[in-house]
Amino acid sequence: METIDKKTIGDYVADDFRTAAVFSKYGIDFCCKGNRTLAEACEKKQITSAALEAEINAVKLTKNDNGIDFKSWPLDLLIDYIEKTHHRYVEEKSSVLYMFLDKLCKVHGGRHPELFEINRLFIAGAGELAKHMKKEELILFPFIKKMVTAQKTNQAISLPHFGTVDNPIAMMQDEHTIEGERFAKIAELTNNYAPPADACETYKVTFAMLKEFEEDLHKHIHLENNILFPGAKALEKQFTILDKLAQTSL
Repeated sequence: METIDKKTIGDYVADDFRTAAVFSKYGIDFCCKGNRTLAEACEKKQITSAALEAEINAVKLTKNDNGIDFKSWPLDLLIDYIEKTHHRYVEEKSSVLYMFLDKLCKVHGGRHPELFEINRLFIAGAGELAKHMKKEELILFPFIKKMVTAQKTNQAISLPHFGTVDNPIAMMQDEHTIEGERFAKIAELTNNYAPPADACETYKVTFAMLKEFEEDLHKHIHLENNILFPGAKALEKQFTILDKLAQTSL
């Protein structure tokens, strides 16, 4: 069995995304707080490392013909996937959830006042995510793609206006943490998306959609925090090293 104490949660999920189900089962955040070791997460949740290790290894030993090894993808391909899968998902589902949550507040808000807070949190979160994704699409992602192209063609790149990818990445990660915490609050207010006994079909569908939205957000943040961003930092360092070598040879 593999020793897990030296690896971070994000490393584990990056190696095999199926392990995310194990972390979710124990309420361990693998996206925004993926930089913790498993030992740290176990201590926080008061569970034994041995129990978690056993479940993780069981998942890893299970044959997975349909698994996608995102770590092996070129960064520009991963960016395209994130935009077309997760950015598009947020854009499409947000408008539907706006409508459904507004209806629930009007019809069921009297008996379930927590719906107003859930609605407020979702409106704020979806709005911030929309701005967040635009910053990625217009600033960070194009520069990462520029680095990929420059590497393929063996060309130099000019210094971006933000100095280094570390700067926008730090901002994106901070925003990821804020949204992760916001949707964790929504999960708490909805009793982990369990509709009440008097819930109508719209109520049930809305909670199911909110649950799916949070799960998609976790995958979205995981791909960026644990795979794309470290890859972009490593790629930028290659250009820095090459630039220093070029200056030394002059």
